[in-house]
Amino acid sequence: MSGARVYPDEAVGSFPSPPTTFDDGAERSIEIRGPDAFDDVIDDVVAMYDAFDPTDRAQGIPPTGEQRIRSWLETIADESINVVARHGEDVIGHAMLVPDADEPPTIEDGTVDDDVEWELAIFVLQEYQRAGIGTALLENLLGHASDVGITHVWLTVERWNNSAIALYERVGFEATGSESFEQEMAILLD
Repeated sequence: MSGARVYPDEAVGSFPSPPTTFDDGAERSIEIRGPDAFDDVIDDVVAMYDAFDPTDRAQGIPPTGEQRIRSWLETIADESINVVARHGEDVIGHAMLVPDADEPPTIEDGTVDDDVEWELAIFVLQEYQRAGIGTALLENLLGHASDVGITHVWLTVERWNNSAIALYERVGFEATGSESFEQEMAILLD
């Protein structure tokens, strides 16, 4: 591995892969759609981020304003792996893995170069939080990542964000380092 990050010794696996449909904690039917559907829903993802409460932004993302959101998504969309959660016609959650590499990772025979670390970001609209959607979205993203050969995933989370830290720990992330106000976490996938 080319990066200097620390990863857990034990790999975690057996996550579901999209598409998935489930009833959340509020008995709403939620559909998780995989990367193959991302281009079809980009306008809906922009609308979700435009409706996102700016006070829940983390580390400057998502950006605010429709044009800045669209530009941000278009910049990362080609190289990242994206999974969305839908309730009816609305996108209500988005999770992505962005390669931490100078050059985009190579993809051969449907698998990704495994010498790349991937940074995780996940967002769920406020009115849909605490209903199990973030967990399902994250598990499906990790399931797809594992399917295509991604093994090293990391993230940073604000130290005070106990609910996010609990979510990451529930699916297998471990604390690996910290800055003054951020906690770095990582997971090693099968």
